[in-house]
Amino acid sequence: MRIGCWAAFWGDTPRAAEQILTVPDLDYMVGDHLAEITMALLARARAKDPEAGYVPDSVGVLAKILPTLAERGIKVVTNGGALNPAAAAQALRDAVEQAGLSLRVAAVEGDDVLPMGEALLAAHPGDLFTGVPIPAGLSTMNAYLGATPIARALDAGADIVVTGRCVDAAVVLGPLLHEFGWSEADYDLLSAGSLVGHIVECGPQCTGGLHTDWWAVPGWENMGYPVAEVRRDGTAVITKPEGTGGLVTPATVSEQILYEIGDPGAYVMPDVVCDWREVCLEQAGPERVAVSGARGSAPTRSYKVCATHQDGYRVIATALFAGLDAAGRARRAGEAMVARSGALIAAAGHEPLGDVSVEVVGAGDLVGDAFRPDTAAEAVLKIGLRHPRREALELFAGEFAPLALVAMGMTGGFAGRPRVAPVFAVYHLLADKTRVPVTVALEGETTTVPIAPGERDAPSASPELPRGGADAPGRGESVPLRRIAYGRSGDKGDKANVGLIARHPELAAVIRDQVTPERVAAFFAHYDCGEVRGWELPGLHAFNFVIDAVLGGTGGTSTLRYDAQGKSYAAMLLGVPVVVPAEWDRLLPD
Repeated sequence: MRIGCWAAFWGDTPRAAEQILTVPDLDYMVGDHLAEITMALLARARAKDPEAGYVPDSVGVLAKILPTLAERGIKVVTNGGALNPAAAAQALRDAVEQAGLSLRVAAVEGDDVLPMGEALLAAHPGDLFTGVPIPAGLSTMNAYLGATPIARALDAGADIVVTGRCVDAAVVLGPLLHEFGWSEADYDLLSAGSLVGHIVECGPQCTGGLHTDWWAVPGWENMGYPVAEVRRDGTAVITKPEGTGGLVTPATVSEQILYEIGDPGAYVMPDVVCDWREVCLEQAGPERVAVSGARGSAPTRSYKVCATHQDGYRVIATALFAGLDAAGRARRAGEAMVARSGALIAAAGHEPLGDVSVEVVGAGDLVGDAFRPDTAAEAVLKIGLRHPRREALELFAGEFAPLALVAMGMTGGFAGRPRVAPVFAVYHLLADKTRVPVTVALEGETTTVPIAPGERDAPSASPELPRGGADAPGRGESVPLRRIAYGRSGDKGDKANVGLIARHPELAAVIRDQVTPERVAAFFAHYDCGEVRGWELPGLHAFNFVIDAVLGGTGGTSTLRYDAQGKSYAAMLLGVPVVVPAEWDRLLPD
């Protein structure tokens, strides 16, 4: 089976689909458009128009290539249906009809559990990750469905399958279930298929995008999107279209495997609980990496549900300062603007500001004391404010530009007047699978899809890394962590995942001994983070850390941080010093 990923998020380049179509003998094209932020943004769109709520890109891109899909017999799975898969599917049917084709479009529904929200909240559940009580009056509630309904839609003859919210990897696992006939109890195979989906779901992130050794990746101007060649036994080869930029190596694929997975031995999917600790990668040729070793066990009885709730408003503004004392002038301006806005808001009779964030980029506010420069001649001021009422933040928006008359050298306000936007907090809870009916609509007929109920309430956690000291040993040669490791990071609500992969197997012991959970916590202490937990993946000579309460919100649409999704955390952590024996210099890149 040859599967190409043509979309990694809402807003991805529409030209990726054309690139994937250059791959010979392509069986499927899959598109992953959804993130927690996306669901919140689409909730705003649906609130204005009940017929909206799906990702328009998913329809627009596919409409242009329908004749090619029909001619070559390539099938498509996309979760671009988002909050309105029925409307997205109908838009595609209309495009098929206009093109004079006979492609069959199916819609998978059932992820929208807002109608049963009152029952789900009756027990007053706390957020799965933070424990914060989940409020009433939610805007959206969507269960992360699995791959089975996608497979059933393909079994019924669909050429294009449009889903709402499902786990990202399901758009790949669904076709594999259909084509290979894997059963719902083939847990190792389900885990292997989910791993392939996880690798390709973020597009070029596995083909050299975000690679630690960014200077070694050619062709950024035409990055290759991933193609997976999957065998019936679940092993696979990751590659990319010929003649494209990027880099496919065990390092680039390992980075993506560690992306946002939490406990690597108990990564919960709707169809299976994945254990990827012994996954192995091998360079199988130029731009080809073989993947094997995934294991799986029985799934849980619940779907994870992502809920959004409008929680007031926020405004974020930035300005550039340059020249002598730029950082000091920027910080003084930010503090003054917060004080002025607070006084104006109080004078207007509003309650005080809620969250306030002032970050001076270039002065070390993001990276902390470890890399804080003594002076900064270039700095970007960012001010973020939250308040329950839009009118209060409009006072700030109207006063920001005049600050340039007070703060020397303030410039670069290219976006104009700061825009006040709704805050959508993101919450997570569980829903019993047996209470969530899932259906497939195809050619006027709607069929209920039986879903395996699961066998346990929660998986057993993997052994965590032992606790240790926060300081590196003093003997040997001190080098930046980047000399011995690759890294990748991302978010899960208010948690950040940071994955580290040893550049050579011998170097894994250095990471294990010196980059402890305590040391990671100490490095990010300037963010007032919570607990840090860590796990080892021996097959990849890698480690994954999860940092609690570090992103300043409940998802990227609620935080005021400049790095709302923890994307820079690995790059920051790779600067910490570690000590290696001097004779190991042969293992270390420059």
